[in-house]
Amino acid sequence: MDVNIALLTVTDTRTFDNDKSGAILVEKIKEAKHQLIDRKICKDNKEDIVKILKEWTNQKDIDVIITTGGTGLTGRDITPEAVNEIADKHIPGFGEVFRTISLKTVGTSSIQSRACAVLSNGKYIFALPGSSGGVTDAWDEAFHKHVLLHQDQKFQFLFFLLLLCTT
Repeated sequence: MDVNIALLTVTDTRTFDNDKSGAILVEKIKEAKHQLIDRKICKDNKEDIVKILKEWTNQKDIDVIITTGGTGLTGRDITPEAVNEIADKHIPGFGEVFRTISLKTVGTSSIQSRACAVLSNGKYIFALPGSSGGVTDAWDEAFHKHVLLHQDQKFQFLFFLLLLCTT
């Protein structure tokens, strides 16, 4: 089953030419034979992030939204707050699973991650760190093994692995 995905990189410093984490996710989406419907880069600005996410949650051809960047603890990191603003329901287990996975690769630095997931207007939104290791861990370990997808208001739960990571 194909999944239509929108990808947002939140950064004050990257462009499409040097957005390594975004490029990793684009490649993983392609390898899994899913559709990248839209890809954008925006600054660490809450209003801009919210505007893009709202636009995408209202697009019928988008199933899942993935953000990368802005989940840390610096003053400009604002992605979880933006995601929270449009959330209908929170999925706290995703962040917990992600930090557990990260503990194995970055040790106790994993406590600095505010990776999270929500449901908004029937779309799943996953806010991932901006590091290449973080997005790789999230795709390969969290999506691959743990995350469930609820799609089309029919309460059909499928392993996200089957949707995102299988070819």
